[in-house]
Amino acid sequence: MTFPQVEAFRGGDNLIRVVGHRGARGILPENSMIGFDFSLSIGVPLLEFDVVLTADDVPVITHNHRLHAPTFRDANGRFLVGEEPKVSSLTVDQIQQFDIGRLDGHSAYGRRFPDQAQMDGVRVPRLVNLLELVADPKYADACLMLELKSDPDLAHDASYRQKFVKCVLQELHTTSMSSRAVLHSFDWNLLEECQRQAPDMPSSYLTQLPDNADDIGEDSSKAVCPDFRGRHDEIPNLVKEAGGALWCPYFADVTAESVALAKKLGLCVAVWTVNENAEIGRMIELGVDSIVSDYPGRVQRRLSDLGMRWSATQ
Repeated sequence: MTFPQVEAFRGGDNLIRVVGHRGARGILPENSMIGFDFSLSIGVPLLEFDVVLTADDVPVITHNHRLHAPTFRDANGRFLVGEEPKVSSLTVDQIQQFDIGRLDGHSAYGRRFPDQAQMDGVRVPRLVNLLELVADPKYADACLMLELKSDPDLAHDASYRQKFVKCVLQELHTTSMSSRAVLHSFDWNLLEECQRQAPDMPSSYLTQLPDNADDIGEDSSKAVCPDFRGRHDEIPNLVKEAGGALWCPYFADVTAESVALAKKLGLCVAVWTVNENAEIGRMIELGVDSIVSDYPGRVQRRLSDLGMRWSATQ
């Protein structure tokens, strides 16, 4: 089956797509409406972001399962200290009391993004906020790589998986956006549930090899991602066998051989998260379909300098 939203992420002759990771995390608050709007405004209509479920079953856009201390400030403007509360323990109204517009530059996580703008009054968006934004006719070419964040504490709870997927699908259907979204996760059991509830929607399989270090200050994928030790070369085949339409590997894990195999199998290949110029150049040389980046402008610039396109209409 051919899915138009997968084709939106597929490259071609002299064409590699650019995907704004969490909007444009390198320069604007991550997973924020202003970050998503910026990415759309610079001609990057492909967005990757994270969805977690609140205590009152509202899908919200945030990366970690706990409120992220380096990016969440309380009503007094102070970054969180001590134990971070779980998103799933708070209602959506409680979560939106926190401001995510600044980054704690004294934290290890904050030091990773020295160019990120500092803003006030930025709130965690609900999924429906972004869906309504891209429903605007001027963003008719926008497509979403919607990552369902699997909580390691609940990864083996079938009823929770069912509820999580149902809540996300309900919002996609209500806003008529299911034909423009790819369901995306490291948790292959969760993707199986997505396929069960929404056989008419494509699945994107995130992967990371266990020997790569986790990103500083972020929830690790390794608690929910399959263990690929001894099976590195089989990953594209495993994605295809699982029913995947898109393979989204960590950029350091891919080789010319794995990209070629994935494409031979008909998979679309989108690599994450590619920020440095040397890494961007290597992904272009490998001929991936899409480059997911915190700095979508950097990828645009490299493609432009090479005389390449990131849009089929250019």
